[in-house]
Amino acid sequence: MLDNVFVKTLRDQRRSLIGWGIGIFVMIAMMGAFWPSVRDMPDLESFLNNYPEVLRELFNIDDFMTASGYFNAELFSFMVPALFLVFGIMRGARLVAGEEAQGTLEVLLTTPVPRRRVLLQKAAALVVSVVILGVVMFVSTAVVLAAFGADTALSETLVGATAVTLLGIEFGLLSLAIGAATGNRTWALATSAALAFGTYMLYAIAKIVAGVQPYEVLSPFYQTLDAGPMGGGFRTAFLWTLVVGAVALVVSLPLFDRRDVPA
Repeated sequence: MLDNVFVKTLRDQRRSLIGWGIGIFVMIAMMGAFWPSVRDMPDLESFLNNYPEVLRELFNIDDFMTASGYFNAELFSFMVPALFLVFGIMRGARLVAGEEAQGTLEVLLTTPVPRRRVLLQKAAALVVSVVILGVVMFVSTAVVLAAFGADTALSETLVGATAVTLLGIEFGLLSLAIGAATGNRTWALATSAALAFGTYMLYAIAKIVAGVQPYEVLSPFYQTLDAGPMGGGFRTAFLWTLVVGAVALVVSLPLFDRRDVPA
């Protein structure tokens, strides 16, 4: 089993994936159960029209009368992206730097498997695990929307699930790359979290300060969430999340290959 790091990594995190998947389904089911009550609230449209324009743009508060508008505001604008970021960053930091701190990485590196292959297979396992959660997100949202009589197209749900999945992959690969390059799990967690917070603040401030707006395209949150994401359609900006994650991984490969791993 040690010669297939990809399979071993997925096997080791299967219980965590099951727990996260159940948690995501329960959260979506609970939020979906509230939608009919919110939709039928009197004077809801007047309330939304009086909501601050900046917050309406930031949290995609458009139309609670539609399921996609409600889910965009309540789930896809902050809560679900935050969950995928936490999962990706924590998992990425644990796969190399975390195992190094526990003393198990050295055993793996004594096998004939080249270091670069180890890192690439761990990265592949990370991507697959985030994608699995994305699939759970998509299926759960589709089932819940159908159960409560929403006529939201599956394509809208797919775009929303894809957007948050790409965020998790990008920052997960960043965390993995930093951990592989430094061997320090704390640095991997702190740096990735700081980058996530900083780029989110760029996205948020651009809604308020006109001078910052030209730079909001640099934020992964703008690239994935700005148009919805449910109902926004697939966009070429999605590709930047994969490019950044892949570049970080490629840069970390030679650094991990040359670095001493203590016993």
